[in-house]
Order: sequence, then structure tokens, then C-alpha cells
Amino acid sequence: MGRNLQGSLFGLLAFGIFSTHDVFVKFLGGSYSPVQLLFFSGLLGFPLVVLMMMGDASEGHLRPVHPWWIAGRCASMICSALGAFYAFTILPLAQVYAILFAAPLIITVLAIPVLGEKVGFHRWAAVMVGLIGVIIVLRPGDAHLSLGHLAALISAIGGATNSVIVRKIGREERSVVLLIYPMMTSFLLLGGALFFVYEPMPAADFGRMALIAALAFLAMLGLIRAYRFGEAAIVAPMQYSQILWATGYGYLIFDETIDRTTALGASVIIASGLYIIFRESRGPTSNTTPVLRTRTRGGTGNSLRAGAILRRMQSREEDSDPEA
Repeated sequence: MGRNLQGSLFGLLAFGIFSTHDVFVKFLGGSYSPVQLLFFSGLLGFPLVVLMMMGDASEGHLRPVHPWWIAGRCASMICSALGAFYAFTILPLAQVYAILFAAPLIITVLAIPVLGEKVGFHRWAAVMVGLIGVIIVLRPGDAHLSLGHLAALISAIGGATNSVIVRKIGREERSVVLLIYPMMTSFLLLGGALFFVYEPMPAADFGRMALIAALAFLAMLGLIRAYRFGEAAIVAPMQYSQILWATGYGYLIFDETIDRTTALGASVIIASGLYIIFRESRGPTSNTTPVLRTRTRGGTGNSLRAGAILRRMQSREEDSDPEA
């Protein structure tokens, strides 16, 4: 079995686990605030993240090199996660995914001022087509447009912003710094807000909350393995398989069906995203390949990021290579 095939299979598995994670978020979202869901899923996932951080043997301190960018990362991650958790609670799964799929388009635009990326006509055209797809899904003027649609869009923007920030500062900041500050910020802010929204949880629901944290961790491990085996241009499109999971889970568990408008908008968004990935993978058309360097799906409830772990692993390999 070729390495790209292995990478794509691990990618499919990872995004399938992410989709299962989202089912539990939606299931519990009917009884608890997104703040409570996000706080406890992050808290329960903390020991797993600490185990990953303990492997960081690089010398240094915990003071960020770029404190303002780290602050922006913390804010964008919390917005992305809260938006996703709220959207999954009140919208059909397929609609949420269709809007979240706009993240590569937003990354392409943000990469211009933040990374100095030069975007040519073809990728600008793909961005415009993708935005038309988002408009199709949102259906402005439709009575069904809700705060859930806005939350999903905020999640996509937050996730894209976080990805671009990490792309900008990732080589200069330690992986542990990139991980621990969002975790601390989330714990403090959400913990304070929890006082106003907390609802007592029976043991069964607390167990489901722990399962959400475990699924996010397992999915991240799957993504790390996928990118270790396969090329980014092969693994990245696997995220769009979530629309299939959404259709299946939505129909079987939540009695949801994907309507024609959502299907059309999702198809347009996916096509534009795939085209951007294709253009970036050609090399000369992109200096920083910001979309292909995005290795983590936002809105998972913890701060473990595949990109930070991959950079640490690559650094280890370079340090252990006597010819490096």
C-alpha cells in the first residue's frame, strides 16, 4: 500500500471520528449550553494534551515570542469552538459542515495581509465562487436564517484566523506555548461564564462529555498519522468526506435530510476549496501554501493541534539526523 493511500485512509478515519464527535456535541447540546460543553470537553481532554506536551524536550521558557499573535490565536480558537458547538446544537449537521468548509477560502484571503501571500486570478476566482456557495447555503432573506448560521460562519472565520496565525508564528514559538495559552484562556473565560449557565449533569452525560474529549484526541492522532504518511495535497481534501458522514448520521439519528439548496451550496464550496488546494499544490502559484499547511479542524473543544505536534516531530528528526 502506497504512503499517499495510507495517508488518505487515515485522513478519512480521522474526519469520520470528528463527525462522530460532532454527533455527541449535537446530542448533548439540547440539554446544555455550548459554554458548558466546551469547558468540560476541554477540561477532560487536558490530561491527554499534557501527555503530548510532556514529550517536548526542547529548551526554552513559556513566555511567548509574539504575545499579541498568541492572544489572537486564543480568541480565534474560542470563537471557532463556541461557534461550532452552538451551530451543531441547532442546525442540521450537513448545513454546519457546508459553512465550515468555507475556511480554506477565508484562509486564502487572510494569508494576503498576514503572510504576504500573493493570490492570482485563479485562486481569487475560486474564492468568489466559494463565497457564492456560502450565500446559497445561508439563503439570505430566507425566514430560516438563524443565529446558528451566524455561529457556523464565525466558527469558520475563527478557525481560518487561527490557522493563519499558527502558520505565521509556528516556527518561532514552542509547541508547548502554542498549546498551553489557549488552554489557560479557555479554562479561565469559560470557567467564569459557566457560573451563569451551568446545569447539573448526570453520570451518563458526564461520560458522554468525556467521550467527546477522547474522540477529539483520537481524531487528532489520526490526522497526525495521515500527514506523516501522505502528501498534504492528498490528505487535505479528505475533510470534505464529512458531508457524507453528516448525511448518514443526520438521517439515521436526528431524522435530518439534506435539502437541494444546501447540497448545491456545499458542492460549490467543496469544488472551490479543492481548486485552491490544487493550485497551491502546483508550487509556483503559492509562496506559503496556507491552505495546505492547515492540518487541524477547528471547533473540537481542546487545544491539541496537529500542526504543532507535526512540527515538533519534524524537529526531532532533524536533530537526530547526523547529516542535518
